[in-house]
Amino acid sequence: MGWGSTTKVTPPGPDEALLARLEALPPHVVGEILAGQLIVSPRPASPHSAANFALAGALGGPFQRDRPGPEGWWFFAEPELRLGPDVVVPDLAGWRRSRMPVRRPVPNFTLAPDWVCEVLSPSTARIDRTLKKRFYAREGVEYVWLVDPVARTLEVLRRHEDPWLERGAWSGDARVRAEPFDALELELKRFWFSESPEPE
Repeated sequence: MGWGSTTKVTPPGPDEALLARLEALPPHVVGEILAGQLIVSPRPASPHSAANFALAGALGGPFQRDRPGPEGWWFFAEPELRLGPDVVVPDLAGWRRSRMPVRRPVPNFTLAPDWVCEVLSPSTARIDRTLKKRFYAREGVEYVWLVDPVARTLEVLRRHEDPWLERGAWSGDARVRAEPFDALELELKRFWFSESPEPE
């Protein structure tokens, strides 16, 4: 059973038949339930994995581990979110400690994150930009980052009545300060996959 807010009425959970199919999937794929359908995606290729790992490292040190950021965060890689009828697995997600004071050992979460990052791949980009963005808006996620490791771009979206307002878009080797982690300057080149080692 997931851990989350108890201050609002819990909507109906996922369809039992879809949930059974999701739980029967083999471990080499990622399964999600969105808009009443089971979506199955392959595990990511190396550029995707490299960007995911680099982002987690860049944010985890300053904002979670030894040097907490201004508010303090908890980060998780590929957490399963069970919110209403949907089951969604973002590449990365972060919760402000003001909303999640402690981490607990749970298989899934029923408290929406404050920030999510989707690392786009050819097999997932369409879903990330449509169904998942609508899901995150519905659940009150404040920020969505979209990272494309092939095009080498970062897009930052903040929830708004539209429902999303672009707060920045960068590419290549730019050095950026991106909400909600703008206390830290990020070097985008650290996120992109390269077959050769970087020069010293």
